[in-house]
Amino acid sequence: MELLKGKVAIITGASRGIGKAIAMKFAEQGADVAFTDIRRDENMEATENELKAFGVNAKGYVSDASSFDGSAETVAEIIKDFSKVDVLVNNAGITKDNLLMRMSEADWDLVININLKSVFNLTKAVLRPMMKQRSGSIINISSVVGVFGNAGQANYSASKAGIIGFTKSMAKELGSRNIRSNAIAPGFIETEMTQKLPEEIKQGFRDAIPLKRMGSGEDVANAALYLASDLSTYISGQVHSVCGALNV
Repeated sequence: MELLKGKVAIITGASRGIGKAIAMKFAEQGADVAFTDIRRDENMEATENELKAFGVNAKGYVSDASSFDGSAETVAEIIKDFSKVDVLVNNAGITKDNLLMRMSEADWDLVININLKSVFNLTKAVLRPMMKQRSGSIINISSVVGVFGNAGQANYSASKAGIIGFTKSMAKELGSRNIRSNAIAPGFIETEMTQKLPEEIKQGFRDAIPLKRMGSGEDVANAALYLASDLSTYISGQVHSVCGALNV
C-alpha cells in the first residue's frame, strides 16, 4: 500500500539524518520528493539516487532555508518541476550549544534563523499553491527540548518552542482551506552527530528514556508519514512527541 501515491513532498535539510529518513519513507510510499540542503555534495547526490530507486521523481535543490527570497525562489522552481506541492516538511536545523553566559549573539541569531525563520520562509512560500488547491499538510520538526527546555541550549530550545507556537497558529489560520499543520517533537535520536558521542553519554541518554533506547530516523519518519497521509485528515495543530516517553 502506497500511502502517498500521487503526492509531491518538499523536505528541507534532507541529504542526511532525520530529513533523509523522512524522504526515503515518503518515496517508499509513492511520493515524488523534492529536497533541499545548503550545498550539493556527495550526500545530496546519493540521496537523490536512492530516492529514484523507488521509482518516483526526486530532485535535490541547493537552498539556504534561512533566506526568505532564496526559499521563495526554490519553491517556485520546485513547483515548476513537479507541478504542485502537497506536503511540506520543515526539517532544516542546527545546534550551537553553550551556556547563555557564554553564548554569542551570532550563535543565537544563526540558530534562530536556520531553525525557526526557515519554517516561516518555506511555509510562506507554499501557501498560495496549497490554498489554490485547497489541500496540504505542513509538518514542522520541533524537539522535546522545545517543550521542557534544556540547559546549554537556550537558542535551540527557543527555536523549537517557537516552531510549536507557529504550528498551532497555522493550524488555526489555514484550517478553513483544508491545510493541516502539525509538529513532531523528537527526543534522543540516533544520528551521525550522536554516534560520535562517548558511549557513557549515550548510555546516560538511554537510562533517562522509559523505553530504554534511543530513537531512529525511521521512528520519526513513520510519524511524518502518518501526518503526510490521508490517515490523518482530521488531525491538525498537534505536537507529536517521538521520544520513548521521555517527556511524560
